[in-house]
Amino acid sequence: MNKTLVITGGSRGIGLATSKLFYKSDYKIINLSRSQSSLDSVHNIKVDLSQKNWEKEISEDLLSSCKGMNQISLVHNACLMTGDNVESIEANSFRNILEINLISPIILNTLLIPLMNKGSSIVYVGSSLATKAVPQMTSYVTSKHAMVGLMKSTTKDLDGKFIHSACVCPGSTNTEMLRDYVGGSEEALEGMAQDTSEKRLIEPSEIASAILFCAQNPVVNGTILHTNLGAIE
Repeated sequence: MNKTLVITGGSRGIGLATSKLFYKSDYKIINLSRSQSSLDSVHNIKVDLSQKNWEKEISEDLLSSCKGMNQISLVHNACLMTGDNVESIEANSFRNILEINLISPIILNTLLIPLMNKGSSIVYVGSSLATKAVPQMTSYVTSKHAMVGLMKSTTKDLDGKFIHSACVCPGSTNTEMLRDYVGGSEEALEGMAQDTSEKRLIEPSEIASAILFCAQNPVVNGTILHTNLGAIE
């Protein structure tokens, strides 16, 4: 069976770990990101998802690369995480975050769903903040809550097409994005680790396993899967 993973932000962190795991499971890998994946087996399509009309530049390459596949797993992984506040957030900054975290998944869905056969899947990578909020993360929290709504709409709109969808919601994961967000502070990372049941950060490979499970199991259709290592509320 010809199977393809189309993943955004597949060049590092959870995206890279997911690409590695799907490749071991005999998937062809297509990475959509600004930087190239370090994996030799990946077909890289360079794209900046924050820019308007990016789909016009890549659609021919993407669609031709997916044509004829028995199953397509589309993983919406790319995101932007910034610190901001509801009292001071700038509209243009919020729009930029929505372009990456929410609009790009919508665009990719419209491009690829017509090529998806029975058993294909759409997996959204959300966050523990997709169902709750913390201070000083207004745009990120809002976009991830919206992603859950998009997943649920995907499930309902594709009823009867045998394409399933789920939202994997990682907790504090040991990625470059998280380290960048805390400015490399080991103290901050340790504080996050202490809020989990095992007093450690989650590894990207652990989230990748959850994504693969969701992609391969239609029974999860409509599920929000919290992968947060028993985060202490």
